[in-house]
Amino acid sequence: MPSIVTLVLDRPSPSLTVSPPNLAGLTRAQLSAALIDAGVASPSAARMRTGQVWRWIHNHGATSFETMSNIAKETRVTLADRFVLERPQIVERQQSVDGVIKWLIRFAPGIEAESVYIPDVGRAGALCVSSQVGCTLNCTFCHTGTQALVRNLTAAEIIAQVQIARDDLGEWPAAPGERRLTNIVFMGMGEPLYNLDGVADALDVISDNEGLGISRRRVTVSTAGVAPKLKELGERTLAMLAISLHATNDALRDQLVPLNRRYPIAQLLTAIRAYPGLSNARRVTFEYVMLKGVNDTPAEARALVRLLAGIPAKINLIPFNPWPGAPYECSDPATIRAFADIVNRAGYASPIRTPRGRDILAACGQLRSQSEKLRASARRVSDAGAPAAAL
Repeated sequence: MPSIVTLVLDRPSPSLTVSPPNLAGLTRAQLSAALIDAGVASPSAARMRTGQVWRWIHNHGATSFETMSNIAKETRVTLADRFVLERPQIVERQQSVDGVIKWLIRFAPGIEAESVYIPDVGRAGALCVSSQVGCTLNCTFCHTGTQALVRNLTAAEIIAQVQIARDDLGEWPAAPGERRLTNIVFMGMGEPLYNLDGVADALDVISDNEGLGISRRRVTVSTAGVAPKLKELGERTLAMLAISLHATNDALRDQLVPLNRRYPIAQLLTAIRAYPGLSNARRVTFEYVMLKGVNDTPAEARALVRLLAGIPAKINLIPFNPWPGAPYECSDPATIRAFADIVNRAGYASPIRTPRGRDILAACGQLRSQSEKLRASARRVSDAGAPAAAL
């Protein structure tokens, strides 16, 4: 006789632990909606309550609701019951001999990116933030571009990079004239225009006068040249624009910046000329990495001047920052100076960027390299049967 199997359909499902929502990186609209949904604020009082919490998070750097002294104690208890104010985990902090600080930040398991604080850049100091984990562009001179894309960072994860830097620098709160962090550059890991929603939302928070308070004119977004997105970037963010150019003709740029095969130089320049707000007061920055014997001749300098004719611009010359296995060498100092002289004589500001943070692989094009190397080393040790090194 066959056995009879009884299915029990009313057995309760195993309970799942759900983390409370983190308010630390929300936009104003998202924060207001969260407070209303949780019953912490009525719709009529949401604007006032949102402003209070917002200023504590972004002006004072609060990581605890208990510190919010102008909010009633019972409301603080309710906030603490229903929400958190958390920073991502700092896996590693390194400081260069020249004062550059690099953080390897873990946002979630397997989701890590690096950001870099560079003193004495801009008004006082600049934070180079990442917009993606990994990159899809495969620029051949950039070590970051050799690492596969994992995912876009959320606006909250971009904002967290700024919060972590201000934690480290002790700038909660700080009057604008006393700040060491005055500029933001989206020049870290990833292509910002492939994460435009996240970048735009993050910029709304970063530039808010009642919060982080960094002017949009002190925020620069660097792109390898996603031409169709440039107009939207300008309209949504009002950010300063930087273009990772590196070549004056399509044949060479196709090799250095493979994205050029999709959006060649002529299409890119047309989009740049139409960038909202472009003027002598809001010039576009062209970044040009100096590669020995590749793009550093006087003829290339003259071609660059002709290419950019009529565009309000400055041209940053970037000595190539080497990394293990790199297929290029940096141009000689005399070659870089001669290139800069030609561009300067044509009327363009052409500063030669001083390499910063090379000893901790925090310079342009080097981000995430050391963390990848450490993880590979740990895997090798683990595979050999020994405990893996902790990061």
